Amino acid sequence: MVALKIAAFIIWIYSIWVLRRTELHFFKFLVGSVGLFFFLMFWVQPLVTEPLSMAVTAVSGVLGDFFHMYDSYYQYAILFIPKDTTSVSLAIDYECSGVIEIMALSCMLWFFPLYNTTEKIIVNCVGIIVIFLANVLRIFVICTLIYFYGNEIFYFAHTIFGRIIFYSISIVLYFYVFTRSHVIRQKVGNIKYGHSNTAG
Repeated sequence: MVALKIAAFIIWIYSIWVLRRTELHFFKFLVGSVGLFFFLMFWVQPLVTEPLSMAVTAVSGVLGDFFHMYDSYYQYAILFIPKDTTSVSLAIDYECSGVIEIMALSCMLWFFPLYNTTEKIIVNCVGIIVIFLANVLRIFVICTLIYFYGNEIFYFAHTIFGRIIFYSISIVLYFYVFTRSHVIRQKVGNIKYGHSNTAG
């Protein structure tokens, strides 16, 4: 299995090189970003998911402590929300960590032919922070709804309302990183009116 992944990685690198030489920029972006995403999921995701889940739990717990609504056990990536005589536990697992969204943005950014290397590093760091904080806000809203309305609202809070908040922020982020920047920097073309040798 490892040998297959290494072979796929070599083929991916060669494909990017060929697409770059032939100046097929769209296919280079497509093959490059999709391929990088899969390789990050294979090799990096298992290493960063648990620390990222703990970080989301810890920062979300700060808000919970501040508003006295829920408790954070970041070592186990679990939030406890007291409701009447019981407590609702919310586990911050792989899906709640935000690792997929962070990797998707990073992969697209690094093969997006707009920014230079320094700009990509800065934009990538800002993007990761925004996605992380958007995820924290999503978790906080979910916990708040459960705190006030009980476990019966969990499905709506987690599956619908929380995702609306998270992906709304993500759409705005993608707009500023990709769409708006591309529109501002795109080359409209050079308009020439001929050479004038008239001295004024």
